[in-house]
Amino acid sequence: MSKIFIIGLPRTGTTSISVALLECGFKVAHTAFTQQAFELADAISDAPCFSDYQQLDRLFPNSKFIYLQRELSKWLPSIQRLLTKMTLHLLPKTGHFNPVLKRCFEQTFELCNNDLFTEAHLSACYQKHQQQVKEYFHGRPDLLSINISEQGSLQALYDFLGQESQHLSLFPHLNKGAQVSNWRDYKHVNKINSLSAGKYHRRFFDYHY
Repeated sequence: MSKIFIIGLPRTGTTSISVALLECGFKVAHTAFTQQAFELADAISDAPCFSDYQQLDRLFPNSKFIYLQRELSKWLPSIQRLLTKMTLHLLPKTGHFNPVLKRCFEQTFELCNNDLFTEAHLSACYQKHQQQVKEYFHGRPDLLSINISEQGSLQALYDFLGQESQHLSLFPHLNKGAQVSNWRDYKHVNKINSLSAGKYHRRFFDYHY
C-alpha cells in the first residue's frame, strides 16, 4: 500500500504541508504512532517519518517522499524554542510523550548532549539529516525536496502528486512563532488521529507487522 511521507524535520513546515494535503482530499496524520493510524492515512508527516523513512520505504513500496527544507537562520531559533518546550517530556524514563516520538527525537537530536540547544549542535543535526536523505534517495524520482516559503513550491507539490491545482495558491502559514499546536485546532474531516485504535487497540507501530 503506497503512502505519502513528509520527511522534513520538525519546524520545517510539516503542519502547513499537512493542511495543504488535507485540502487536496488526502487523509492525513500529522505524526502517526499506531498501526491503525498508518493504515488509515494516505499521507503522514513529522514523527516517525523524519527518522524512519528508510524502513517506511521498504514497508510501503511505491510510496512518495517529500523532504522539507528551511533556511538555517529561520529553523534554528524555531527548533530551539520547540526543544526547550518539549525536552523534559521526551526524556526516556520520566518523559510522558509517546515512546515512538521520544525515540525519533533522541535519534535525530541526541537529547542528552550537553550542547543540545546550541546553534552548532542543531546545525550539525540538520545537515546530517539532510545529507542522509540526499544519499538514500540519490537518483530516485520518488523524492521531492521543497522549501514551502519559496514561490512555486505548492505547485511543485501538486505536480509531484499528480494533483490538479486547488484553491490554495500558497502554503498555509501555521505554527508561527512559539505556536506548536495549530494542527490540533485545525478541523477537517480527513484528519487521522495519530493514536487511532481500531482493531489494533492503539498498538504501537511495528515495522514487522
